[in-house]
Order: sequence, then structure tokens, then C-alpha cells
Amino acid sequence: MGPMLEIRYNSDGLVPAIAQDEDTREVLMLAWMNEEALRRTFATGKATYWSRSRQEYWVKGETSGHHQAVVNVALDCDGDAILLTVRQTGAACHTGNRTCFFTDLTAQDLP
Repeated sequence: MGPMLEIRYNSDGLVPAIAQDEDTREVLMLAWMNEEALRRTFATGKATYWSRSRQEYWVKGETSGHHQAVVNVALDCDGDAILLTVRQTGAACHTGNRTCFFTDLTAQDLP
């Protein structure tokens, strides 16, 4: 049985996918993939995700020009998360920031 069969999708058929910059190792973003998005990513070499809000596939950079060329795809030890190592062109975040993780939290931020 290959690793593809070991992916543990959630009840919506999705698995979280973390994009990490190949050179800097920065964590750029988290999105969701289903099996078809993962197949499309392998077939094209372009990060393809499932948009939960729009209920459609989206290729990162298709409209923004901020592409993610996939270098490697790894599955975590539990089979419930994917790590995409990418060559990022432009900003990864829809806000225009390089990474989506630009807001630091502290204990005081918790309710």
C-alpha cells in the first residue's frame, strides 16, 4: 500500500496542506486539499487547493500571479497533514504579505 492510500482526510474529504518556502524554510500558508487537488498538484507541479468558501479548486497564483511551484510533497507521520515545499513567486498571503503567519499571539490575546 502506497503513501497515497495512507492519507487521512477529514469528514469533508480534506487534509490541511502547509506551504513552506524551499529556500528560506518560512511557513507561508495553510490551505486545504482533497484527493483531486493533490492529483492536480502532482500533474501540473503547481500548488492546487480546494477552496472551502468558494467550493472550487484554485491554483495558487492563477489570478494574483503569486505562484507556488511545487518542489516536494511530504505526508506527516500521522497521515493527516501535507507539507508542500515550494518556490514562491510574490506574496503567499492574499493580504499581500509574504507569509500568512504575520500576526504574533500572546497569552493576553486569549479569552
